[in-house]
Amino acid sequence: MTLQQLEYIVALSKTKHFVHAAEMCGVTQPTLSMMIQKLEDELDVKIFDRSKHPIAITAIGLKIIEQAQVILCQLNKVNELVSAEKGDLSGNINIAIIPTVAPYLLPKFFAEFKRAYPELSFKMYEMNTNTIERKLIMGEIDMAILSTPLNNPNILEIPLYYEKFIAYISPNDYLYSQNELVSGNLPLEHLWVLEEGHCLRNQVFNFCNNGNVTSYAYESGSIDTLIKIVDENGGYTVIPELHVELLTNEQKKNLRKLVNPEPAREISLIIQQNFIREGQLNAVAETVKKIIPLHMLDSRLKKFAIKI
Repeated sequence: MTLQQLEYIVALSKTKHFVHAAEMCGVTQPTLSMMIQKLEDELDVKIFDRSKHPIAITAIGLKIIEQAQVILCQLNKVNELVSAEKGDLSGNINIAIIPTVAPYLLPKFFAEFKRAYPELSFKMYEMNTNTIERKLIMGEIDMAILSTPLNNPNILEIPLYYEKFIAYISPNDYLYSQNELVSGNLPLEHLWVLEEGHCLRNQVFNFCNNGNVTSYAYESGSIDTLIKIVDENGGYTVIPELHVELLTNEQKKNLRKLVNPEPAREISLIIQQNFIREGQLNAVAETVKKIIPLHMLDSRLKKFAIKI
């Protein structure tokens, strides 16, 4: 068994196509096929079911590929350790972000990060929380920006900022006449929410009507869609504070403060517990600090660099 073979089966598990996996690994398709076959012969198991199209991963194959990903991830950490010891800030970062943070943060993040850290390259991926947790543990992404806490012992959470929730109400809804809304008494029957899998959905239900879910009209995949639905159909939704900047002046008239209690969420930068690229971690955190309003930042992040 070789590291090369492990790279090949991981690539094939992602693409489900021999030609595409070979292109990913920079080898010919016959070479990749032969090396995977040799590994299966050595282990005396079938990792892939070639009778299906696209190819499928067998039950034992899933376990083998999972371990292969762990091994390759650990190998990469050796190289990262050497780079960190040398103070080398170059390299690649794969960062995930949840959809309810992305619209405000991403456009500004791209410009600021490229300006401040031209020696670093990065890719950003928009994912829901469950997908982020899984991909972070498997080493498919390096870090992520999302709502916490996650209560995952394998993940280190570094709070970045705290964001209030604000109600967005149609002028045709009876709630519109109120200057402030009591968060625990909001009627669910008029509420438009994000679809299952978004952490914001659960956070909204936690403070609306004491979390007692009865009925709601529609589930959407984005905050922008929710706002458009309210504009066209009435009712209300709940949006994060930073999204207010993206509204028109006319739409801002539909905002109402939530009180008693004033609901908010914690947004954190998360990494694996054994993450070692401190320089890259601080590069991302420092970029976020320059984008987020000062009053929202975590007090520790204002004063100190991140030490891991």
